[in-house]
Amino acid sequence: MSLYDYIIIGAGSAGCTLANRLGEDPKVKVLVLEAGGPDKSFLLRMPAGFASLGDTSPYNWRYETEPQVHCNGRRMYWPRGKTLGGSSSINAMLYVRGHAWDYDHWRQLGNDGWSFREVLPYFRKAQNQERGGSEFHGTGGPLNVADQVDPSRLNEAFLTACEQAGHKRNPDFNGAEQEGVGVYQVTQRAQQRWSTASAYLRPAVARGNVTVITNALTERIILDGKRAMGVRYRHEGRAEVARCEREIVLSGGAVNSPQLLLLSGIGPADHAKAMGIRPLVDLPGVGANLQDHLDAALLQFCTTSDSYDRANQLVSLARYLMARKGPGSSPIAESGGFLSTRPGLAAPDIQLHFLPVLVIDHGRTRLKKNGFSLHICTLRPQSTGTIRLKSDDPAAHPAIDANYLAERADLDALMAGVKMGREIFAQAGLDPYRGEEYAPGAAVRTDAEIEAWVRAKCETIYHPVGTCKMGPDNDRMAVVDNHLRVREVEGLRVVDASIMPTLVGGNTNAPTIMIAERVADLMKKAA
Repeated sequence: MSLYDYIIIGAGSAGCTLANRLGEDPKVKVLVLEAGGPDKSFLLRMPAGFASLGDTSPYNWRYETEPQVHCNGRRMYWPRGKTLGGSSSINAMLYVRGHAWDYDHWRQLGNDGWSFREVLPYFRKAQNQERGGSEFHGTGGPLNVADQVDPSRLNEAFLTACEQAGHKRNPDFNGAEQEGVGVYQVTQRAQQRWSTASAYLRPAVARGNVTVITNALTERIILDGKRAMGVRYRHEGRAEVARCEREIVLSGGAVNSPQLLLLSGIGPADHAKAMGIRPLVDLPGVGANLQDHLDAALLQFCTTSDSYDRANQLVSLARYLMARKGPGSSPIAESGGFLSTRPGLAAPDIQLHFLPVLVIDHGRTRLKKNGFSLHICTLRPQSTGTIRLKSDDPAAHPAIDANYLAERADLDALMAGVKMGREIFAQAGLDPYRGEEYAPGAAVRTDAEIEAWVRAKCETIYHPVGTCKMGPDNDRMAVVDNHLRVREVEGLRVVDASIMPTLVGGNTNAPTIMIAERVADLMKKAA
């Protein structure tokens, strides 16, 4: 039985960040347990490589939802990172913080310390902005943020079409204003993926006081009364126990963190009993409040050879290896923007991701066609779902019910976004490239037809949050307080995207890193 000051469960975006910051004190011993293996594959370093990993990738949990009642009963595929760096090792690398309103809203919900003014220093602390520092950007931080070096020229045609449709250009979605369209910045360094494993974890391990164990599935948190004192995990076929003197931190994300709490008897008591687990701490909010960005994709055939569908894979690989350019350097989702579907909104309510390639079914289905895609998602869904156990087996995937489109407002926003996307695709700027519309297709025109198409084709865009939500004392469904300490349990925190009370208006990797940066400071002060 080993003894550590801190035990971090999950080496994803939050866990890697915490390991680095907590390990800055050389007297502190930190253990990081990661269920996946090391991030050794070249396909995890080459930016576009994640698109080639496929459905059998060992770096992916490959979750699947329960049948979605409002989406024609479909089970939806949910990829999540299962390796060092977590989802930052398999995502599209887009650096997006969300809107200032999102964090001010968290503060208005009773979460002291989480307004935009208060979290901005932690975004800046994390960042090494290659453009240089400013009021909104930091330099010298572990997380490298860069401009793309070789985006497809289809992006410029798309952005011109956006302007022709009445949308302004925005060179920085993380600056003074979010609304507008432009080319995304990426978490890359020297045209290689710069995951949190590269940015935070490896430098921490090099100091000598951070231990990382991969292929270690944590089975439960061990409580002594109401204090978390250790964890049981399985490694190389053996059950192991690690003890903790200070704090245990769950950083497994919106699926794994609530799952582990539930397995440990921390959560809704009736659910624990139904699973044959002795309830130890009755917290009804564990696994509730699940929110995710739902996405619908317009697919357009291209009349030229500029799409990545026409790129020769061997030539692209050689070009990347020799010059770090070409499709291999691409995040695939190269440009996009944030738009409002109606006037008077406090912040944009849809996000666009433009891809110079046809992508359907998360890239698992290959089309022998040539084209480009526009992915459209609703940013602040009102529908909420749940994470629940299917059994008391820690290796079994939990029941994921996102409850997509349960609220009509989510459907209305997505349909409005589809119409705006079609308007953009119809502009003259895309005339030299635009072929026939593949999806939704010419037969889908009326509101009823668009609604039916959305329900049949919508998918996740990989941003689940909220299942261990942060909230004030008077919020019965809050799992953690504003320091992310689990209620009614000593020595236990949750630090990852699951603590978000509401989903931010953008990609979730940068906000998750910010959360860990801020809480690392709180933990050091509490030590």
